[in-house]
Amino acid sequence: MTTYSTPALLLALSATLTGVVSPAAQAAPTAPAPRALLWENCARAGGPETQECATLSVPLDYRDPGGKRISLAVSRVLSDRPQARRGTLLVIAGGPGGSGVQRLAQKGVALQRELKGAYDLVSLDPRGVGGSATAGCGLRPDDRRLPNLRSWPAADGSIDANTARSQRIADACHRNGGPLLRSMSTVNEARDIETFRVALGVEKLSAWGISYGTYVGAVYAQKYPQRTDRWVLDSSGDPDARRVARGWLANTGQAVEDRFPDFAAWAAHPDRDAEGLRLVQRPQDLKPAFLRLARALDLAPRPTTTPHIPLDGNLLRQSLHLALYSDAAFPQLARLIQAVQDPTGRPVLSDDLVQPMGDEAAAVTMAVICNDVRWPGHVPSYRRAVAADRAAFPLTAGLSQNITPCAFWKDGPAEPPTRITDDGPSNVLMIQARRDPATPHFGGLKMREALGDRARLVTVETGGHSVYLGAGNACGDRAVTTFLTTGERPRTDVSCPSR
Repeated sequence: MTTYSTPALLLALSATLTGVVSPAAQAAPTAPAPRALLWENCARAGGPETQECATLSVPLDYRDPGGKRISLAVSRVLSDRPQARRGTLLVIAGGPGGSGVQRLAQKGVALQRELKGAYDLVSLDPRGVGGSATAGCGLRPDDRRLPNLRSWPAADGSIDANTARSQRIADACHRNGGPLLRSMSTVNEARDIETFRVALGVEKLSAWGISYGTYVGAVYAQKYPQRTDRWVLDSSGDPDARRVARGWLANTGQAVEDRFPDFAAWAAHPDRDAEGLRLVQRPQDLKPAFLRLARALDLAPRPTTTPHIPLDGNLLRQSLHLALYSDAAFPQLARLIQAVQDPTGRPVLSDDLVQPMGDEAAAVTMAVICNDVRWPGHVPSYRRAVAADRAAFPLTAGLSQNITPCAFWKDGPAEPPTRITDDGPSNVLMIQARRDPATPHFGGLKMREALGDRARLVTVETGGHSVYLGAGNACGDRAVTTFLTTGERPRTDVSCPSR
């Protein structure tokens, strides 16, 4: 998808593609009518007691609708106030790699409370995720650790190790992934959602897409505009069809620089004294101190409580980026920094830094972004870009422009990505944090520009990733809830104060 959108958005990658196609040109042959969904209770602890799950059959390849089919896990929570029900709301998880079934369990109760029975709530696990059909690449465990899946350059700026790992991962996915892995793409997720809509027997869907889910939502709305009711895009990235996820990755350096002052202000605040977490006396002192600490760890990594995994500069930088997703993660990062500064301390690394992702989870995070659009394969161009990026954005040390497995991907894209345009009904509400370390506001403005009069934008003057029912901003929550329950949007783009 924790407040993080899932490790895949952290990978966020993509490449230049000259051709884009219209929605009409993207239409796939008609698939057989979906089979009836057989629902069974699948309530999870903390989630809605009435959550149900079923299995949806979809074509493996929509160009061959009568061919092989795969199964997707789908879920619903029926309105608890049928007399107030006005439609069906699709929850689109982030990622790529986020589970919609899990997201519905996490947010279902809050949605029921906010929307007061206005919707049946539905979601699905995209192909490759959770309870849906999955495929793996057969990657070795070390290549599946998040700090290695993400391409952090070496301490001296070299990308040789990144290049070798990217080539190794791409080769393994080509060798072992098969047709299912090659079918994982944003446009196929949109088609799967349309198949789900037909199986549900509803004329239109409303939606709440989060993070990467906003791109899925935008692609669906472009391909099936007549099937959209009220559409919410929460924390959008730049939808540039020539770059897609490569553009999202390129924005990371500036995004982290924009968000870091929030952590610095928190870490220097006198309230931290009582908590024992004050790192500096003045906010402006934290960035140089952090950079010195990261450089020291580049040269001399510290042993940790995890055997054979020391804390080096890149693990500290990765910890920073994860923590910037939510203010609630600031204390954990502060404790890590304090442990490093204590010569007798042994830092504790969080599980997302040390535990390998599952092979199938790692595969889908890469497959979608590599299948969506072709990436440049010229290694020297990455070396030059990394060098420039390290100088411009030292907190991310060249990550934003580094090479990834997509540079060596042999199996995609199968088709050009969808170009998001202003052609469609004016029924989109965007909501975006001003200082988002993953989908920055300036990238969200590109989505707003692409949608034109189809959309209105609510900017929340705060930091962090994912806003609705997650950031604790009453103004932002109210704007989305009002739109979903009454259809009312601001007449123009508006701003919400931080509290």
